[in-house]
Amino acid sequence: MAGSDPLAYQGLAIVVMGVSGCGKSTVAAMLAEALGCSFIEADDYHSQANKAKMSEGIPLSDADRAPWLESLRDAIRERLDGGEDVAVSCSALQLRYRDVLRAADRGYEPGEYATCRVRFVCLRASAEVIAERMLRRSTEGKHFMPASLLRSQLDLLQIDATEGVTEFDATTVRPGDIVLDTVALFREELASTVPS
Repeated sequence: MAGSDPLAYQGLAIVVMGVSGCGKSTVAAMLAEALGCSFIEADDYHSQANKAKMSEGIPLSDADRAPWLESLRDAIRERLDGGEDVAVSCSALQLRYRDVLRAADRGYEPGEYATCRVRFVCLRASAEVIAERMLRRSTEGKHFMPASLLRSQLDLLQIDATEGVTEFDATTVRPGDIVLDTVALFREELASTVPS
């Protein structure tokens, strides 16, 4: 439901972010369904080498992450350039990683967070809850990320207050409610028509 701003018709990317096991894929997929837009799962953009490294409990380096983030940025840009909204699931733990994704908006100027067409919603949960989820997924063979990498992810997670990242406690707020609150928050910026 784009407002009077002509840039609003370019589409909006909402990146659901956080450490592995916080529920970002679930929430982003539900958000895409609610908006009737595409869903991008960042894990699908990792190289086999990155997945193998993480499955062995080895944290990725920035050099490992760079091509992954750039390909993800390009996929988001394709949707935005087509005037589409897109829901994305991506850890995006550091400001510099988020800035790579923000560059999907061709008009983004570093530090101009409020006008960027790539927005972030961070899901938080206690380390204990996330470790339990990760262990269960890893044991069931549902994900390549072992619980042993949780500490490195928690150590990397940094959000600057000036970024305007919306945060939800994923242990007390149900995924459906996070989706409803996210849609309400960005309603005026979305290209999609979402019922009130």
